[in-house]
Amino acid sequence: MHSKFKIEVPGGETEILLHACCAPCSSAIVECLLEHGIRPTLFYYNPNIYPDREYEKRKAECIRHAQMLGLDFVDADYNHDKWLEAIKGFEMEPERGARCLRCFKERLVATAMYASENGFRVFATTLATSRWKSLEQISEAGEYAAALFPDLVFWAQNWRKGGLGERRNELVRMYGFYNQQYCGCEFSMNK
Repeated sequence: MHSKFKIEVPGGETEILLHACCAPCSSAIVECLLEHGIRPTLFYYNPNIYPDREYEKRKAECIRHAQMLGLDFVDADYNHDKWLEAIKGFEMEPERGARCLRCFKERLVATAMYASENGFRVFATTLATSRWKSLEQISEAGEYAAALFPDLVFWAQNWRKGGLGERRNELVRMYGFYNQQYCGCEFSMNK
């Protein structure tokens, strides 16, 4: 095994819906899940990503990653205008501020809805691996989303420990993944 990470999926589930923000952030998490007998379906819903070519580049890398591993990949709709409406009034918030929490809620509610409609009992997100994100906000958004669907559990996992960060960097180099330098939205590009 590549990580010292201990996996305890709620309910002992062996299949989860994993919201994937990008291939680099997903890589070590997916590897760890597979090593522990857990099969993730990658759910790509990231309407925050700007511009369109950045969105397409990140999505293509996620698809390539899923295909390399033989994983199911769900390509959710890209609706940047809807996302802009969801964060309206919070555009100038700092990173890890109220805009980010709204963004996480928007994305994780869509993930939870898909999970609920497609028989998943547990969902998680790769957002929790990013150094640019607040773990508390991600957990709050995930719990909020899960509460909207009675039989669904959000797996709030800190993916930054157990050697996964280092393994992520190794996998990025090994697979030649495009590794972006900002979270994705236009408001984070220069921060």
